[in-house]
Amino acid sequence: MPPSINIPAAIDRLCYRYPFPLVDAVTEHDPGRRVVAVKNVTVNEDFFQGHFPGEPLMPGVLMIETLAQVATILLTQGGAGMPASRAWLRGVDKAKFRKQVVPGDRLQLEVTLGARRTSMARARGVASTDGGIVAEAELVMALELAAGAGTQAGAEIHPTAIVHPGARIGAGTVVGPYVSIGEHVQIGRDCTVGASTVIDGWTTIGDGNRIFPMASIGLVPQDLKFGGEPTRTAIGHRNVIREFVTIHRGTSGGGGLTSIGDRNLLMAYTHIAHDCHVANDTIFGNGATLAGHVLVDDYANIGAFSGVHQFCRVGKYAFIGGYSVVTKDALPYAKTVGNRARIYGINRIGLIRRGFSPDRISKLQRAYRHLLHSNTSRALAQIECDATLQSDEVRYVVEFIRSSKRGVGLRRPSRRVEEVVED
Repeated sequence: MPPSINIPAAIDRLCYRYPFPLVDAVTEHDPGRRVVAVKNVTVNEDFFQGHFPGEPLMPGVLMIETLAQVATILLTQGGAGMPASRAWLRGVDKAKFRKQVVPGDRLQLEVTLGARRTSMARARGVASTDGGIVAEAELVMALELAAGAGTQAGAEIHPTAIVHPGARIGAGTVVGPYVSIGEHVQIGRDCTVGASTVIDGWTTIGDGNRIFPMASIGLVPQDLKFGGEPTRTAIGHRNVIREFVTIHRGTSGGGGLTSIGDRNLLMAYTHIAHDCHVANDTIFGNGATLAGHVLVDDYANIGAFSGVHQFCRVGKYAFIGGYSVVTKDALPYAKTVGNRARIYGINRIGLIRRGFSPDRISKLQRAYRHLLHSNTSRALAQIECDATLQSDEVRYVVEFIRSSKRGVGLRRPSRRVEEVVED
């Protein structure tokens, strides 16, 4: 028996219950590929007392258990692949019991490793005696990686998750069932990744993020010019990414990066396309969509099922109403609503909720009165010449308009719909 294998300790990693050893010795061991063990079946085995009195037979379920224990030894004792710290028997396929096993038999147990992923493995087990094969089966084993094998110690990874050995996952992070995490992914500390989420590509995710089930992050963009180049996705800290959110990585033509800042809320079905840059503390309603190359500044609120055209910008504290279509830059501190979007005054309620003083709100309101009632160039000149309007917020509005490449959405609605500027 190879001296490096502690059989009781190895079998103890079969963790769906406290196991009783059914392996006496390991006679051959090809790490990561194959192992051969023996079991001497004696009349004093506990299970023979009830199976069956006067005609003892080894139960078939214990034959499977014996092969599972040998498979656990193979999977937890190193080799070219990743050693597992714990194992579960998750399934049995093509089991066949060809002969009875009785006291006095010496079982030879051979297990060969088949297809393996990070958290699942298939193994073929064959039990035989001098008289030939007595039982055989294909075993499906669920695995938990040993600390340091592609993840940092302290992460909790569900056994059904598929985590590439090259991925890095921070301490305290919980990875749910059936999650798929690719080779170049880095996830920070104290995150949660919900069931069936897919994270791939060159993706970096910060600390304290909550990713809900079925999200898709870092996959290739929906850009026909994309040629498979290693572009990136970067997500900051303490974001909430709800169900079915999709965030695509960048393209070489757009800078190669899609980025999300800190403390953002992306509600269900939000889509962030390639090369978009979302700042901090934003809110995206259900189904909100950014086409490629969109810039969204701090504290913006994009309503449910709204779409923002590629290369547009959304300014600070902007409010875009539900079901809107934004084809020009959405002005900061303002309400932009409709298809096609129009300006409905400043985002007064949002600004009050964010702690803006009445004086700051009044200056913004007066500045927008100029913008909505005059030619844009003349309105900007009037704003800049009026000493009573000077504030950081108003200067930001002026600079936002002057730096716009697509133009800004200053189209007003009919006054029969809503008064444009509040008195």
